[in-house]
Formats: sequence, structure tokens, C-alpha cells
Amino acid sequence: MNVKLHAVTDASGRPLSFLVTAGQVSDYTAAAALLDNLPKAQWLLGDSG
Repeated sequence: MNVKLHAVTDASGRPLSFLVTAGQVSDYTAAAALLDNLPKAQWLLGDSG
């Protein structure tokens, strides 16, 4: 079994919110859940490793 950790951070890399999902769950599911918690921003940087 594996898991994925999804995080929203501020510009300094400090965590604002986390979400843990099962490894086989699509990243889109986590992104949709975290989008509502995003603060107002001028730009967004995303990474998929």
C-alpha cells in the first residue's frame, strides 16, 4: 500500500493545508479538494513528481 501527500504552501514554502490520499487515487481528486482552501494569489506554481 502506498499514499500520496498533497500540500498547499505559501510563498516561503510553509504548509497551509495537507491532504493524504491512497496511492492509486488520481491527483485531480486531491487538487479539487484543495482548491477551495487556496488563499488569494497572483500566481500558482504546481508540480507533479
